[in-house]
Amino acid sequence: MVDGDADESSSWGRRFRGDRVQLAQAGQALGAGYRFDRPVGSGAIGEVWAVRGADGSVYAAKLLRPEHASDPDIVERFVRERSVLLGLRHPHIVAVRDLVVEGPRLAIVMDFVPGGSLRDAVSATGPLRPSASLEVMAEVFDALAAAHTAGVVHRDIKPDNVLLQRPWGHGGPGDIRVSDFGVSSVLGERARHTTGLVGTPQYMSPELISQGLSGAAGDVYSAGIMLYELLSGRTPFAGPGTDFTIAYRHVSSRVPPLDVPEDLRTVLDSLLSKSPEQRPTAFAAAALMRQLAPRLADVPALPASATPDTFQETDRPATVVRGAFTGAEWEALAGPAEMPEGPVPELGQAGSATIARPMPRREPVARPRLDSESPEGVRPFWRTRKALLLACSAVALIAAGVGGFMLMGPKGGEQPQPASGTALSAHLTGQALPTGLSVSREARFDPGTGRTTLTLSYSAQKAALSGDVLEVVPGLGMADACPAVNWKEGVVVARNQPSVTGVEAACGWRLSVENIPAGGTLQVSAEVELAPVDQQALDGWLRAGQEVASKTLQNPEVRGTAYVIQRLQGIEVRTPSRVVSNQPVVVKLLPVWPGGVDQDNPLYVSPSTGKPSQMLTAVAEGEKGVRFADGCSGALAVDGSGLSVTALQISPQCTVRATVGNFTDLQSSPFSITSREAS
Repeated sequence: MVDGDADESSSWGRRFRGDRVQLAQAGQALGAGYRFDRPVGSGAIGEVWAVRGADGSVYAAKLLRPEHASDPDIVERFVRERSVLLGLRHPHIVAVRDLVVEGPRLAIVMDFVPGGSLRDAVSATGPLRPSASLEVMAEVFDALAAAHTAGVVHRDIKPDNVLLQRPWGHGGPGDIRVSDFGVSSVLGERARHTTGLVGTPQYMSPELISQGLSGAAGDVYSAGIMLYELLSGRTPFAGPGTDFTIAYRHVSSRVPPLDVPEDLRTVLDSLLSKSPEQRPTAFAAAALMRQLAPRLADVPALPASATPDTFQETDRPATVVRGAFTGAEWEALAGPAEMPEGPVPELGQAGSATIARPMPRREPVARPRLDSESPEGVRPFWRTRKALLLACSAVALIAAGVGGFMLMGPKGGEQPQPASGTALSAHLTGQALPTGLSVSREARFDPGTGRTTLTLSYSAQKAALSGDVLEVVPGLGMADACPAVNWKEGVVVARNQPSVTGVEAACGWRLSVENIPAGGTLQVSAEVELAPVDQQALDGWLRAGQEVASKTLQNPEVRGTAYVIQRLQGIEVRTPSRVVSNQPVVVKLLPVWPGGVDQDNPLYVSPSTGKPSQMLTAVAEGEKGVRFADGCSGALAVDGSGLSVTALQISPQCTVRATVGNFTDLQSSPFSITSREAS
């Protein structure tokens, strides 16, 4: 959901706003399978309607406004995201049932959730007890973990987008439903191109403000803001100022502390860390919530917190994204209440991920007065004997220094900056990928040898992983040549060849990783001919390698199946739209890459013929990591191996559920089972 989207578009139980022209009328058809019933919400990007399916079931349909529906990029992305969104199934996620593209109308059809939103609950009751807040957030993090595993990032987590199956006070565990994954995925790219920001200012992550990055760690941060709000009744950076001022506080200000137990304060601090690498994953955060909730069962709710007038600044440089603010908004943002006085920061070249840093305040330096300006009888200092003697001495010292440099300096006019004389080390942990792979990078510079040791730690979650991985080992500077790298024994290494892999990566290496055990770690190390001058240079070098590799691997233009354990975003479970009873069901597992679904290179086809694909072996140890399950109450039979599905009885609507390695809760689109006569 883009910045500025009205909250009522996500809270389906709120009164419909009648000040807009409606996008639909009651009784109209929506596609071939739905009919509009009544409007239940409206916002800046569209309307939410209750619609009825052909069988009378009630769903919610979010209609995008004409300015979005007429954008060809939106339509293309809408269609491209369809399979991912339809496959996103989890008990705590509002399931997307259909995506309708009909003339000028675009609609996302979802499950109807009647209990209102978490925003309604907090507005009605005030701050929640810590144990209740943690129980709610555990289910929210469960939903985020499932989405992140499938390669989907929400980008706009807030109480308005968390719905309740039953009204607050009448329900219990299991009632949480996170909504609007579809809207954020479909509209996210356009929002970033037009404003530089996606989300709601009070819930934006620091890296979204500073670098324009919106990833899984950003969702964790937004959920941490929501936990803070459930505990206190307000978001941490709410207060005086515009939306842009509030957004800027995520980068520049410390989180105001709450009077909560130390364990809970520690959890909040980790969720709201300014550095995305220091936040837990959604999976780990859900576990933390459940561990802590019982211990705080007797802790009462806090009184509603007043919004502070001032905020304590962090030591972190304040940063913003080019293009995120207009000139007037920047001036308001850069006022004395939020930033030091001084010149407007230089933003650098447009078109890059530029970070604007506020310049320190400079006191004006008084210029010497001319004779005509000097008070009568007062001789200016610069014309005194003492000043002339000091000037002559300075000139002599400069001349001596220049002469010494010319005699003793290096030939050719170059003066290389010396490497640090002390040992240096840096560490960087990346976010877990949908396949369950996570990579930690460590660099240690030894001044004795003048070389840097790079250690890569590959970890797997639920399933063992194997195959090729891409690593980028760049030079220290943008214009520097790729350094010499001596890889240690234990792994097969070769230069990345774009003609073979289809992946263009300067200073790229292809490492053949034999086996990363489930729940375990495999280490690879190399000695690099690299001598950083200081800690900042080493940190920047390590980060540059990670960022270049990640950007390269997530390029949607890349085709092919190389680097599957790093590039695979999701898996689509596909079946025929109609099958015959008492016959095997052909089930295809199709890989979803950053560029979309690959129908030409399936991961697996059941009933299987031949050996499993190398891709399946890489992410799930072959058939060992594949299991199918009946998704239609006994109408399907799955054999003992979990690999073959047979239709048993006639059913109008069935689904096949699947688990593939780290990808769980997969589900096919609905299909029907008919008799042989009907076929």
